[in-house]
Amino acid sequence: MAVIKASNADINLLARLMRAEAVGEGQLGMLHVGAVTVNRARVNCSDFEGLRTLPQVIYQPNAYEAVEHGMFYQRARESEKRLARRNINGERRWPAKYSLWYHRPPGDCPPTWFGQPLVGRYKLHCFYEPIQGECDEVYSTF
Repeated sequence: MAVIKASNADINLLARLMRAEAVGEGQLGMLHVGAVTVNRARVNCSDFEGLRTLPQVIYQPNAYEAVEHGMFYQRARESEKRLARRNINGERRWPAKYSLWYHRPPGDCPPTWFGQPLVGRYKLHCFYEPIQGECDEVYSTF
């Protein structure tokens, strides 16, 4: 069962984003990017207040480098659409399970990212959860 409303166009949009942001990190890396994106659409706090749909989250200014720099405009393949559907249906895995931010630094993961604590790293991306009390709704079950 979907945890957010998503049309076929939304699934395609999420799949394109996942591919652009993390294709080099395989299916699990793309699932992590999808989980963070779905988490942002589920919460109504912090940087994501008032963003309730995938297009609003994905096109938020300065939210995703791939959208800003053009790789996002490659078409999504069916394999990426299947991954996007898994995220929309609630699949979330550590370290992205409760994360609202991720970052790809040139070296080690900073212990915080704009004040948010590091949760873990998957390949080249570092994942950050909100500080306690700031966006606790991300921890809710579906």
